[in-house]
Amino acid sequence: MKTFRLLTAVSIAALIAAPSVASAQQKTLYVAGYGGSFEKTIRDEVIPAFEKENGVKVEYVAGNSTDTLAKLQAQKGNQQIDVAIVDDGPMYQAIQLGFCGKLDGLPADLYDTARFKDDRAVAIGIVATGLMYNTKVFKEKGWAPPTSWNDLKDTKYAKQLVIPPINNTYGLEALVMLSKMNGGGESNVESGFKIFKEQINQNVLAYEPSPGKMTELFQSGQAVIAVWGTGRVQSFANTGFPVDFVYPKEGAATLLTTACPINKPNASPLAASFVKMLLDPKIQLVMLKDYGYGPVLKSLVIPPELGKMAPIGERAAKLYNPDWTVINEKREEWTKRWNREVER
Repeated sequence: MKTFRLLTAVSIAALIAAPSVASAQQKTLYVAGYGGSFEKTIRDEVIPAFEKENGVKVEYVAGNSTDTLAKLQAQKGNQQIDVAIVDDGPMYQAIQLGFCGKLDGLPADLYDTARFKDDRAVAIGIVATGLMYNTKVFKEKGWAPPTSWNDLKDTKYAKQLVIPPINNTYGLEALVMLSKMNGGGESNVESGFKIFKEQINQNVLAYEPSPGKMTELFQSGQAVIAVWGTGRVQSFANTGFPVDFVYPKEGAATLLTTACPINKPNASPLAASFVKMLLDPKIQLVMLKDYGYGPVLKSLVIPPELGKMAPIGERAAKLYNPDWTVINEKREEWTKRWNREVER
């Protein structure tokens, strides 16, 4: 979800070294996905079992969604990545650009929201974008927990608020929700920009896209409230740090974590197999427990203790689903404007 940056030398070396043999003989599978706690879950819970079952080495290339999309664009015609795991907004772009191959044999009990046209991708988890706050600090200060997107304007949070920039889905959805609350929406974000510039900016400590740096700002006591997703907040809370997630009363926004096998000559069938492994009921429960993802399988029985923060049931039904067709047409323009007017 960060803006494009060059791959590290190690990542470049690893990707260039990808074998160009036929898919049936491929010995290394390159998976590009989020870093931080998500990467840890995939490395611990998914990759070892997949490698053992398929006799293949999985190389994980960490990066935010816009990082991964930029890599796919840079490698067009000579794709080295086999599987991409990105947010739904960039995934729609990846499909439109022809980067995603077809997935056959998807589970019959997928929620409709998890499916993409022609099965060119699939959602592997449902995330809600809303507010995170430090429960310990709020209690010590006698502050009531936040309840609204409008709480981002409250001056008592001056220089203690962290929001990802809008080239990150969390920040972008905050802009859309504030616009929607004030007579606009995806087709008109003027009110959202105005609110950020005139009423929120003064409270912002940092527009931070890095999950690691976000948690550091909370751990150091510099930040006490943020815009973030249930997945990240659940993972942070699992470490024992006193944070909780708030579904704003005006609505939290849907963010789908999605995956697709990359379309390329001699594509390995193992790419689709890796994506489908992420839909295995056991893995769905792991991602719910470790990462706060709402499952995408209708038939999955969810233990009550695992569903405290994730968007499931009524919480999932109340999520606002952004119109990514409109957003993606305007996203580059909005990002340039954001860099000029807000994050200066």
